[in-house]
Amino acid sequence: MAHPLKNGLALSLPLQVVLIAWVSGHPQWVESAYSQGLYPHISTFFRYLYGWVPFSVGDLCYFLLGIAGLAWVIRKWHWIRNHPWSFFRDVAAGVAVLYFSFYLLWGLNYFRMPLSHVLGLRESYTTSELVSLTARLGRETNLLQSRLCGDTLQPVRLPYSKREILEKTLEAYGGLAEAYPPFRYTPPSLKPSLFSTLLSYMGYGGYLNPFTGEAQVNRRLPLFRYPVVCGHEVGHQLGYSAENETNFIGYLVTLHSPDPYFRYSALTFGLSHCLSEVNRRDPEAYKKLLGEIHPGVRGNFRELQEFWKAFENPMEPVFKAIFNQYLEANRQKDGIRSYNRVVSLMVAYHRENPGM
Repeated sequence: MAHPLKNGLALSLPLQVVLIAWVSGHPQWVESAYSQGLYPHISTFFRYLYGWVPFSVGDLCYFLLGIAGLAWVIRKWHWIRNHPWSFFRDVAAGVAVLYFSFYLLWGLNYFRMPLSHVLGLRESYTTSELVSLTARLGRETNLLQSRLCGDTLQPVRLPYSKREILEKTLEAYGGLAEAYPPFRYTPPSLKPSLFSTLLSYMGYGGYLNPFTGEAQVNRRLPLFRYPVVCGHEVGHQLGYSAENETNFIGYLVTLHSPDPYFRYSALTFGLSHCLSEVNRRDPEAYKKLLGEIHPGVRGNFRELQEFWKAFENPMEPVFKAIFNQYLEANRQKDGIRSYNRVVSLMVAYHRENPGM
């Protein structure tokens, strides 16, 4: 019975690819039937199942499966060399199971309606709107930095442990859900990754494990950026897959927090992305805006740059290229560049909510 089952699974893989390609063309159906229908139940189940465990079950499973897979290849190497087609069939069967599980448990969210549609935001914007928002974020960031530090020179240091930041992220989501019910988040399953050092070398702040539903954060990140990244990964857990959208969710939940350090995390995050986009569109305006930023705020920006610089390595571009292909394969046509598309959502949000 094993061979017919393996044959069937292997043959199902191209059929699954065709089916997913068809589903990707029906975002309204995905939104109603999956993202707002089946997926919340799947996500809630896994968060109840693993959320109470203090470490990442998914990371541990990845590690153990990696070791087991390597051991199997070593033990079966002679058989693999003499039965290559059987080996490829077994690999295809395994990939078919993973492919099906990935899209069932989380991956179909890549094909849902855009967050801007759900929130009623118009993403197009002008350069003047961008410059105006960047100037406003700069003023608010400067003001908050001065209040938290007592001067304009010192970078902001969060007085919390990373565990406390995780807990405060859950509180922030509770507050945000009062205004935006789609962001209701309970039960929690937000954890530091066991692979934080590896994530740092790969250039990632965190990730969602689609097979266990756990949101994982790189615990090596500078503290002032940690709250936004926590909010970002929970956004993935709630079923939002596009990186620009979860960047916006991370920004929104920390901006709405009553905690001034969380708000500072949001403001510096938004300011850095807006400055980057202004620099691309209007370098002269960028120089002027950057010159108005307090030295303490720029000190936090340098802290983040130095953090990533410390982990630069020849393999990082390879990891980024692979992730870029992965995003493009899942209908994020801008690939890894989609992260900075958060600016259009920010401009649209502040256009509709000028008091925030």
